[in-house]
Amino acid sequence: MSVTLSDQDKNTLRIAAWGAVSLMSAAGAAGSAHRVATEGSIALTSATGLAGHVIAKAPKDVKWGKTVAELADQVLPALTEAMSLLRKQDPAEADNFRRTVVVAIDAAARIHQGRPSPTLAEMARKVTEALDAASGASGAVRERPELQKVMQEIIDSGFTGVTVRVHDERGEWVGGAGVRELGGSAEPPLDGHVRIGSNAKTFTATMVLQLVAEGKVGLDVPADDYLPEFGLDRRITVRMLLQHTSGVFNFTGEYYEDGTFAPGIPATPAGKEWVDNRFKTYRPEELVRLALSKPARFEPGTDWSYSNTNYALARLLIEKVTGRTYAEEIQRLILGPLGLTGTVAPTTQTEIPQPHPRAYYRYEEDGEQQTVDVTLQNPSWISSGGDMISTSRDLQTFISALVGGRLLPPALLAEMCTPEAKAGYGLGVFVQEAPGGGTIITHNGGMAGHGALMYSTPGGGKTLTATLNYVDDAALSLGLAFQQATQKLVSEVFGGGKAAS
Repeated sequence: MSVTLSDQDKNTLRIAAWGAVSLMSAAGAAGSAHRVATEGSIALTSATGLAGHVIAKAPKDVKWGKTVAELADQVLPALTEAMSLLRKQDPAEADNFRRTVVVAIDAAARIHQGRPSPTLAEMARKVTEALDAASGASGAVRERPELQKVMQEIIDSGFTGVTVRVHDERGEWVGGAGVRELGGSAEPPLDGHVRIGSNAKTFTATMVLQLVAEGKVGLDVPADDYLPEFGLDRRITVRMLLQHTSGVFNFTGEYYEDGTFAPGIPATPAGKEWVDNRFKTYRPEELVRLALSKPARFEPGTDWSYSNTNYALARLLIEKVTGRTYAEEIQRLILGPLGLTGTVAPTTQTEIPQPHPRAYYRYEEDGEQQTVDVTLQNPSWISSGGDMISTSRDLQTFISALVGGRLLPPALLAEMCTPEAKAGYGLGVFVQEAPGGGTIITHNGGMAGHGALMYSTPGGGKTLTATLNYVDDAALSLGLAFQQATQKLVSEVFGGGKAAS
């Protein structure tokens, strides 16, 4: 597709982009306003792509508002208008424009040791929401009552908040329901950050397969060849780690078929013990050694069982083979190439970028229910089994790029999407039958009050991503509601309302 922009259109784009940086500067006036403006401006002047080249030049003869409120009244509508006019001609350029502005405001906010002030964070949220206000424009149906109905049912089932992003033949649609925090009235941010839980496994598996493509890792080579320090069973291959067929004990605890539970570290099933330890740092080596001190669940390659230990080992393998940290490698291999500015591999960092909904955990103490805000926590307890942060937009970009062949060569993508027989698990993804026929590639995850869904048809033509915020507990009280909510969304998006198999 091509984009034809009039001089007025170009001016709208420039006012929107440079105005966003001006808003951030005004919001930071009590601190480092000049530095905020400089960092944001540098990001805009280095923009690429058609829309990027337009906004690389600052607008001329613009009379900016004198107060933050006046500036916001001028800029926020311009952001929405800019997204709308680009989406009408080329959605890819709209996404490029949005990504460029988000990078600019992120750069503007990245002061004070990388932690923006509450005022700057709130302004970044408003700019992001203005960019998303036109997400349903240009061919996308803005009103999708069937999805609104399902979202409300999710809230009625006990969830605090939910946002859903769908990309299909009707365009791109995003909506939300519920609230971002208990006792509040504001809806969860449409492109808010959440802890994505086990969706992180798909990122990790993709990285390992990219290293296979680079000739640095062998998929059917014993994992012990890369990590000899752990004395792994030589029958365990790299493939078995990614496919959960290694039999290695799960360091967050094992649930057995007879209903018994063998505990590992204090994880979310541990209730108050997890709450009290949620800021503790665990090294992945420590988690692996704990797991290896327990009996294996089965002989390697003879069965399937979901184990976070497999992905802690995969993380260590990535770092051993490359000589770089996991965070550095994911930036090189995935986040950088796809422009995923809302995705973070935090390791031990306790904070979560703005905007975000709140996450809660409930436990019993002295016969009374206690509900704690656990939005801030040290995610090293789950390691690369689920420590990442992302947004519904970034998850949509990632899964569509992955299954569309932009991250892996065809042969390795085919390996990834070939499921084992018991659970339908490939290499870091589930492969499922879609309602009404066909196949969907997916992974979901929950992380102590935050959750995320990620679905795509092969090739990436139709995607569903969602974020959830809720009150978690040791009994996993919302587990059934989570499954039912997922099935309803999948049936609406991939089956035209037909029940999922």
